[in-house]
Amino acid sequence: MTHTSIEIDEKLLEFLVCPVTNTTLSYDRDAGELISKAAKLAFPIQNGIPIMLIEDARKL
Repeated sequence: MTHTSIEIDEKLLEFLVCPVTNTTLSYDRDAGELISKAAKLAFPIQNGIPIMLIEDARKL
């Protein structure tokens, strides 16, 4: 799967938290994912929209 750089609004990132741990997320621009270090999960961003479903997250 080829990843393309996806931009996400920095203000939106300030409000998003991990649905598992309620901790802050980091943005991996190259992978197009939001990373929860606490839960060891990566949440995909599709068409500029963060997909915050646990079942769609990738385990780190």
